Amino acid sequence: MQPVTLRTARLELSLPTGDDIDAIFAACQDELIQRFTTVPSPYERTHAEGFVVKAATWWDAGTEATWALRADGALAGMIGLHRVAAGSAELGYWLAPVARGRGLIVEAARAVVDWGFSPDGLGLERIEWRAVVENPASHRVAQRLGFRYEGRLRSALVNGAGVRNDGLIAGLLTTDDRAPQEWRALV
Repeated sequence: MQPVTLRTARLELSLPTGDDIDAIFAACQDELIQRFTTVPSPYERTHAEGFVVKAATWWDAGTEATWALRADGALAGMIGLHRVAAGSAELGYWLAPVARGRGLIVEAARAVVDWGFSPDGLGLERIEWRAVVENPASHRVAQRLGFRYEGRLRSALVNGAGVRNDGLIAGLLTTDDRAPQEWRALV
């Protein structure tokens, strides 16, 4: 699969490159990114270098579609469709601290979900979302995108430091209307 560039009103989503390594390294020093994602902890520059190479390999293999999220020409985060297989994938993302609070991840995720479901994209039937229970910012993104809450996964999510956390799972089908969702009390 060839890398695809997606554009929204404020963003460009494209393959991470060597020019992004310093920004990826800096962003992944953030405590919340290390706590709530699978990035290695502690995060070293060599991890960013390896990630850029892996992202291209994943596109080639068709197993993952990972984009650098750029706002105003600067790296703002990463977003991707992971574990692509049999008509489904998992949406994952992180946003650098300086880019938070502006709705960028929702805007980027809409473009990624649209492409994932499109016959001109991956033609998926289902996209999953998972996040640590204690990550309400990620929960709000999934709710705004229309993901349907499906349950709590006990001690199922492992971060880059090897710490296990309870997680939530939600799903979105290509046939869903994508209206924002309200989830009942989750904890």
